[in-house]
Amino acid sequence: MTLETYLACTHSPNTVRIYLFEIEHLIRYLGTTRAEQAAYKDILDYMAYLRSRYDNAGTIHRILQAVKQYYFYLIEQGKRSSHPCRYMRIRDKFREVQVQDLLTRAELNGLLHREERYPGLALRNQVVMSLLVYQALLPGEIARLTVEDIDLEAATIRIHPTAKTNGRVLGLKPQQVMLLHRYLTQGRPRLLRRLTSALVLTQRGTPEKGEGIHYLCETFRHQVSTKRLSPVTIRQSVIANLLKEGRDLRVVQVFAGHKKPSATEKYRQNNLEALKQAVHKHHPLAGESFYL
Repeated sequence: MTLETYLACTHSPNTVRIYLFEIEHLIRYLGTTRAEQAAYKDILDYMAYLRSRYDNAGTIHRILQAVKQYYFYLIEQGKRSSHPCRYMRIRDKFREVQVQDLLTRAELNGLLHREERYPGLALRNQVVMSLLVYQALLPGEIARLTVEDIDLEAATIRIHPTAKTNGRVLGLKPQQVMLLHRYLTQGRPRLLRRLTSALVLTQRGTPEKGEGIHYLCETFRHQVSTKRLSPVTIRQSVIANLLKEGRDLRVVQVFAGHKKPSATEKYRQNNLEALKQAVHKHHPLAGESFYL
């Protein structure tokens, strides 16, 4: 019995596809032999690696479930006698982005300009990065976008609601309008393999589910080597910069799709903390009694 057939016995086709993708990554990370013979510590090290890549504990939890199914399969096939991570649990909570990880306007703009390694993905990658930097979208929001959500004449984009964010219509930057036009007429048709309305496609021509967006950000890490770069740090940097520039809290809340004002308000606290750190760094005598 193949791994795919084994998974299909108890999981939906979509879950099977996702689990196979994650298991392939585990095997690529550990190597085939080490993956099959992995001990608890090997899986623990892999989870630590995933934490360095992903901010969302739910993503890591999903990957762990895929890994567990892989070892249940190996036991079923007689290739193992024990399960290395059957009782492993992920207890991570969402980690607030540290002040030192927030990107300046200049650093964010720098992410929009680089020579792409794969010309066929250049337009797609530029579109994705522009949506992160200009609209501060989450990977899940980008994955939900369809071609119909783009209105080039009105220069707007419609964002679908998620469990964590409200739906909204945001403006496109003039340079984005031209970029999206080129992507829709040139880049996307070259990637397209089967009929789909999804805006962002993978290299295989399938709808992007979000993992590729995390990977794309990882390839930009060398440009901000002293900071932790991910879709979430980009989003939080954009929001923090808007508030720092004096934008109205309610306007920023709608822009970000936050369901509660408190979710937006916390970014003001990040700016206050950054200022406090700067004062203490350059004026050591400021002491503990410094207040804004």
